[in-house]
Amino acid sequence: MVKAHRSEHSIQLAVTQLVVTEAFYAGILELPIRRSFSAPGAPEHLIVDMGGISLIFVEESDVIRTHPVLEHRFSMFPKGVGVTLHFEVRDIEGIRDAILEEDMEILYHLEEKPYGVKEMWCFDPDGYLVVLEEPTERRNKAGR
Repeated sequence: MVKAHRSEHSIQLAVTQLVVTEAFYAGILELPIRRSFSAPGAPEHLIVDMGGISLIFVEESDVIRTHPVLEHRFSMFPKGVGVTLHFEVRDIEGIRDAILEEDMEILYHLEEKPYGVKEMWCFDPDGYLVVLEEPTERRNKAGR
């Protein structure tokens, strides 16, 4: 079996438009997103390799075309319900500014936590909850 990702495990999330997802995760969050090289006829997707696990984004329309039995479920449940994605980022203030500039929803605004991180909770374009953290100098000096 040939996999498009390098990890032993993966999580696949359905999204409305790959280009919008890519703009958020690669453009705003600056995560290492790559487009897959799919076989002819296979759905295009985005991959974030994170060590032992990969996060894979596939357009909902491609999932429904491949697995039509899921269409009813997609109409019953909004994307993002019950899913929280955590990422360590750099320049969290710049990310916050870009999210505000794009008029995206922030659930918990940027705050410095006593355990040595700056943290912010927001929603991606498809409603997935995203928790962003950046280690502070205090945490870096403590060797964590």
